[in-house]
Amino acid sequence: MDRRTNPYSPGAGTPPYELVGREDVLEDASVLLDRVKAGRPEKSILLTGLRGVGKTVLLNEIGRLADKANYQSIFVEAHEGKRLEQILVPVLRTLLIELDQLKGAKEGVKRAFGVLRSFVDGLRVKYADIEIGYDIDPETGYADSGSLEMDLPVLFQTIAEAALDRKTAVAILIDELQYLNKAELGALIMGVHRIQQLQLPLVLVGAGLPVLLELAGESKSYAERLFNFPAIGPLSRSDAFRAIQYPALQLDVRYDESALEYIYKVTEGYPYFLQEWGYVTWNVAAISPISFMDVELATKEVLRKLDQNFFLVRFDRLTEAQKKFLRAMARLGSGPSKTGDIAAALNQKISAISTLRDQLIKKGIIYSPTHGELAFTVPLFDEFMLRAVPAV
Repeated sequence: MDRRTNPYSPGAGTPPYELVGREDVLEDASVLLDRVKAGRPEKSILLTGLRGVGKTVLLNEIGRLADKANYQSIFVEAHEGKRLEQILVPVLRTLLIELDQLKGAKEGVKRAFGVLRSFVDGLRVKYADIEIGYDIDPETGYADSGSLEMDLPVLFQTIAEAALDRKTAVAILIDELQYLNKAELGALIMGVHRIQQLQLPLVLVGAGLPVLLELAGESKSYAERLFNFPAIGPLSRSDAFRAIQYPALQLDVRYDESALEYIYKVTEGYPYFLQEWGYVTWNVAAISPISFMDVELATKEVLRKLDQNFFLVRFDRLTEAQKKFLRAMARLGSGPSKTGDIAAALNQKISAISTLRDQLIKKGIIYSPTHGELAFTVPLFDEFMLRAVPAV
């Protein structure tokens, strides 16, 4: 096959040739956008799922839906060790500049700039590459208490009111929400709560690992009444077949069903892995239809690439004690592991491994699907641990 026409797109957040199996989520997002812009109440959306299920792709697609619906949208990604206000302020400033360029009353946007300046001054946020503008006077008494949970809702309200003046709406898209601390997540939830109470044109769509549902509930008990939490999982067999077969058909290339079955089995239907297997298999295959043997040959190369990149980049961030913890998990099998069994495998008491457990959850490597159990957030990570990592 011609590598230059390879129709598959493995990558972090890279959209596939066709986004399959997510129609329900996208329809819910479309309804949310339309209802909020029309002044009708609707729950915002927080997507949850493991690595590689396509949460970032979905967020970007929802952003495109927002743009088509004439929203002013912003996209940010939370980071370990970076405060929420540090990632929000630059994009909110850009958003206000864009609002200022639209037709309509200018007073609301001017006031929003002042509240943003107050927000920055109150939290004493410092940036090397941004200034709100010395010609903008702060709105004294608004969003300047220094408390993120008090000030962020005021800032959201003011921005939404400015959007209303300009006859538009705002979509805030945030990825990797599990990295926010309790106060930051609480401030976001309180901001959405205020917006919904006032029925203002602003929506929040976020994404994070499965632990996000628990974090949101612990942060604010009413979070479940403000958000829908669609769980994004692997694709069904038929959708996985479509994700692999359809892009190839556009180039008059077919797969044997045995080849599709092989890819589905080895990837377990996870979208990122489907793209990796499709990409390498295309480059390996010589003629159409692509065969079981082509996929078998490609699998060795895919696993080598995943081990050296996708898996290793996460593994290298860990301490030796954390690596031992994960290897003990991997030896227990592919499903969720009981905390007691992990402790026994390490010849430790459960209380002695609690710190390691918490560290690995915070790093986004594992999560707790149910009380007393742990699972990997990265699909196939257990196989990587057993295949490519020497005993530690």
